Amino acid sequence: MKGKDKVRPYPKGRPVNAKALEEVRALLGDEPRRRDLLIEHLHKIGDRYGHLSAAHLAALAQEMSLSQTEVYEVATFYHHFDVVKEGETPPPALTVRVCDSIACELAGSEALLKNLSLGKDVRVLHAPCVGRCEVAPCVVVGQNAIGNATVEAVRKAVSSHAISCEKTKYIDFTAYKKQGGYKLIADCLAGKQTRDGITKIMEDSGLRGLGGAGFPIGRKWKSVAAEPEPRLMAVNIDEGEPGTFKDRWYLERDPHRFLEGMLVAAWCVGISEIYIYLRDEYAGCRAILEKELSKLKKQSSFPLPPIHLRRGAGAYICGEESAMIESIEGKRGMPRLRPPYVAQVGLFGRPTLEHNMESVHWVREIVEKGAAWFAGQGRNGRKGLRSFSVSGRVKKPAVHLAPAGITVKELIDEYCGGMLDGHEFYGYLPGGASGGILPASKGDIPLDFDTLQPYGCFIGSAAVVILSNKDKAAKAARNLMKFFHEESCGQCTPCRVGTAKALALMQKGKWDQPLLGELSQAMMDASICGLGQAAPNPALTVMKYFPQEVG
Repeated sequence: MKGKDKVRPYPKGRPVNAKALEEVRALLGDEPRRRDLLIEHLHKIGDRYGHLSAAHLAALAQEMSLSQTEVYEVATFYHHFDVVKEGETPPPALTVRVCDSIACELAGSEALLKNLSLGKDVRVLHAPCVGRCEVAPCVVVGQNAIGNATVEAVRKAVSSHAISCEKTKYIDFTAYKKQGGYKLIADCLAGKQTRDGITKIMEDSGLRGLGGAGFPIGRKWKSVAAEPEPRLMAVNIDEGEPGTFKDRWYLERDPHRFLEGMLVAAWCVGISEIYIYLRDEYAGCRAILEKELSKLKKQSSFPLPPIHLRRGAGAYICGEESAMIESIEGKRGMPRLRPPYVAQVGLFGRPTLEHNMESVHWVREIVEKGAAWFAGQGRNGRKGLRSFSVSGRVKKPAVHLAPAGITVKELIDEYCGGMLDGHEFYGYLPGGASGGILPASKGDIPLDFDTLQPYGCFIGSAAVVILSNKDKAAKAARNLMKFFHEESCGQCTPCRVGTAKALALMQKGKWDQPLLGELSQAMMDASICGLGQAAPNPALTVMKYFPQEVG
């Protein structure tokens, strides 16, 4: 009994190496050792040493007063952390990632990956969507994204050690201010606008959440504002849905429009602190935001709430709002069971306003031009504008700002320059990987929230991938199911096992359609979050609209 009273002088687990502890302390410097900064600190170690050694993980655990198990389980959850155990060989200093998601596969990434031999000092990996579908196929050398990649272009980047992301031209703080930027938030704080007034404008505009769920913005603001203080805000820029790249597109061009919209939303809801969660693949956007946030904090003429920029680590599931919140808190990005919803119990247990980046990007323009301006933009009885991320077999893949309710045929002809030469329109994904696949005969359906559900599809984040007569919808569906299988967080059995079983069934020449339909229903009914619930959509729509490919 006497021995049980002894206090352990160090955490249970691996002994901590003194040199590793010294290195970790030097990297962290004066940074707080709070649990919610665990992922940020893991990035510091990974950026400096190229991997996470067992010795560094043990040292970080001691420095942060966490168990080694907690640190290890977080580090191994995310794709971009390379954990190296004792006795294992660290990965090469340079990693090349070849995107193999739907747009890049259509553009030939399979052959590119097969032919990309770069020597023993370079690691070549296949990677899920890197958010640059308009320049497919895309290869990322270190942090340098090479669009329309060829074997020669990648080899040149490797040999010249071109591993940093390219800088883009954008509207910086000074230029934005000259264009009337930050006048709206200054007026809000000076009492020239009212919270109720701006919230009413957002309600009247009909703007809905543009991350995929489509919840009305004004109603969300009122709902969170009714919760007790302190209230927090989390901005989701983890757009990992294959085919989606609109958030990156806007951030690379006009970051302060988003930041001002974010501040106005925060003011209207009475937010005390803001967290921006940015996917790790967007190194260029991170550099822009770090630079421009620093300018904003130093040069703004009005008080700002604390704003924190948090870095993802390669996990599609963190695009789900509660998984993102878990990740911001320094944990594995696993979705929470609901209720309670994040509007009531969100980040750090507080009521949380969660928004997609593009949702707040529109705030300033809608307030300045009026709700009627935005609401009057649609077609076919729909309201507003949509930023369509268009990729695939069109002449002008890009983010195209078009009226809500436009049809895919109109989108191709009026905005995308038509189909590629020699290609005929065959089918399309109206809402990214999880939105289903429709044939060309369904090309006259208005593209908007609620218009695609009768066909077993949805618009989601408005990522439209165009297929031609040289493609197979069944192959596209297999690509998407493989993505969902690899990106499942593994928390719930219907998703973890269901995606694996579904992929195996879809890899056969003739699909067992009754069994695949039964499995899909189980996944939709019992999965915890939208990943497992929506993963069957491509398979179900292919069986419904392209039976000749799978029968």
